[in-house]
Amino acid sequence: KPTIDITPTDARRRWIDIAHYNSQPLTASLSGLAVEYRIIQLYSRDSGQREATLAMHVGQGTQDLGFRSELPILFECRPSVQVRLAIKDIDGSPTTCSLLIRDSQGRVYPNPSRRLAPDFFFHQQIYRADGETVSLAPGRYTITAVRGPEYEPAKLALSVSADSQPELAIPLKRWIHMAKHGWFSGDHHVHAAGCSHYENPTQGVTPKDMMRHLIGEDLNVGCVLSWGPCWYFQKQFFDGDVSSLSEPGNLMRYDVEVSGFPSSHAGHLCLLNLSEDDYPGTKSIEQWPSWTVPVLKWGKEQGGVVGYSHSGWGLALPDYKPDGSRGALPNTWGGGRGSGRAADKLPDYAMPPFDGIGANEFIVATALDVCDFISAVDTPVIWEMNIWYHTLNCGFRSRISGETDFPCIYGERVGLGRSYVQVPELTDASNLKYSDWVQGLRDGRSYVSDGMSHVLEFSVDGLQVGHRRSIDSPASQLDLEAGKTVDIKCKIAALLDDQQTASGKAIAGRRLDEKPYWHLERARKDDSREVPVELVVNGEMVERQFITADGLPKQLNWRTEIDQSSWIAVRILPSVHTNPIFVHVGGKPIRANRRSAQWCRDAVEVCWSRKSPSIRAEEQTEARAAYERARSVYSAILAEFDE
Repeated sequence: KPTIDITPTDARRRWIDIAHYNSQPLTASLSGLAVEYRIIQLYSRDSGQREATLAMHVGQGTQDLGFRSELPILFECRPSVQVRLAIKDIDGSPTTCSLLIRDSQGRVYPNPSRRLAPDFFFHQQIYRADGETVSLAPGRYTITAVRGPEYEPAKLALSVSADSQPELAIPLKRWIHMAKHGWFSGDHHVHAAGCSHYENPTQGVTPKDMMRHLIGEDLNVGCVLSWGPCWYFQKQFFDGDVSSLSEPGNLMRYDVEVSGFPSSHAGHLCLLNLSEDDYPGTKSIEQWPSWTVPVLKWGKEQGGVVGYSHSGWGLALPDYKPDGSRGALPNTWGGGRGSGRAADKLPDYAMPPFDGIGANEFIVATALDVCDFISAVDTPVIWEMNIWYHTLNCGFRSRISGETDFPCIYGERVGLGRSYVQVPELTDASNLKYSDWVQGLRDGRSYVSDGMSHVLEFSVDGLQVGHRRSIDSPASQLDLEAGKTVDIKCKIAALLDDQQTASGKAIAGRRLDEKPYWHLERARKDDSREVPVELVVNGEMVERQFITADGLPKQLNWRTEIDQSSWIAVRILPSVHTNPIFVHVGGKPIRANRRSAQWCRDAVEVCWSRKSPSIRAEEQTEARAAYERARSVYSAILAEFDE
């Protein structure tokens, strides 16, 4: 419950923004001359007469005791010009998009520092719908308009004069339309409070504000998760159903992230599709369980789809030294400590510290079948994929789902991390139902992506990912009587600039544990436009084909020998990754390799040593028993290799 130190009245009084002009011939600091001048830039949020007092000093303790360094000034603030926007989608229908507006000197408008919702002060862009306006002072502007990664950015010029009534036409253009192919985008982890959001003068922002951003980034589904910050205010918007503000093709639902709760040390949780958001017998956050498994069970029992958030935190892997040996662990949130190379191989058999808030207790939860998914895209790709690969190698079936954790890990916009879920026989987003989307997420009828590469089709011997051979068959399971060569088909589309830009080159050159963690530029082959599409069997890359990332779908086919029960997936690392298709040979479970089983059993012990001190005394017995059951499960799998 934050303290409201700034009231709405205070916010209205904060009408002016002041910035130093430090470009040539000026410098950022004083030079030491006896007399110097400074140039300040003033921005007014309001028009009309407004008074402000300007004060000058050179640091704490240098203020003038007689207030002679303060000067009250009455400003006459000229009104801006209302620019009407005509924003049309590819079919001519009105829509909402993001607008990045700069003047001739590169300054961003409207001024971010004085923005209130629905415009976010930590953004450069704003979001406007067709027919709405934006207030601009007379001058020349360049505007970049876009509506999420499936659209091509449109660059426009605008001249505004004081006596004009300008209207700007913004026709949007796509490079791909995944909904038309039956795949519907979603971000299951965005927040309306906490992190970059303000807690004063309001406790975060409203559903109406969030809906504008979800539509403006073309998310078919957006899950707004209430969590620790402003929990008691934000939870009023949870109603166990899709928000009434939703529109056909753009659905919003409020649910829960278990973060800032007693169990947070063991891993934050995304609880989707809940009918009740208060854990039984609790009236406050502090009364919730202090480990994650009971919370996951409760979520699933009420029909929820549940999993771990920002999975990689706490699962860091040691660097590679120049001689190939393993070195120190990187920094907690990514980035190296020395001259080593970030972990870049999957699976990795080094043991993470299990000391963070990602999918740490997942190693227990998946063995006990209480976890539907772990999240991807918003933490280092090797860290988050590694634990998932090891558990898949042991025959477990938790899926992956894409998220942004907006505005915490990424504050730039919602939808940086995405899941694309296929809904059978549906290619019209206006008919999408949230229940169909979230069940597709649970069944793995989906892939995760940064939005710049897409899997239009993926099948093994005709079985598509997430589908069933029969109504009684598990999703994504292909049963073979004996080993054989299987036909694998996929259709992939990806888009890179024809020539790599300076920013793209910078991203490609960063460590894999530095932001942005998932980005297609990291997959670019040298200075070409090619990227590798990799076929993964039991965690190992077994085939690779290069495609040109020109935005056009490419059909790829493989024939691969499967002689034991296996899981199969397709990826462009780190930009897109499918969920697996599980191939069972002779009715046997997937047991990919002994090392993964050993890794998982050892990981249970490491996780317990890290997490048990933070589990309440009265919950220790139940937690210890659950960890022991998970350890026994992995021990039994290990024993199968020894038989």
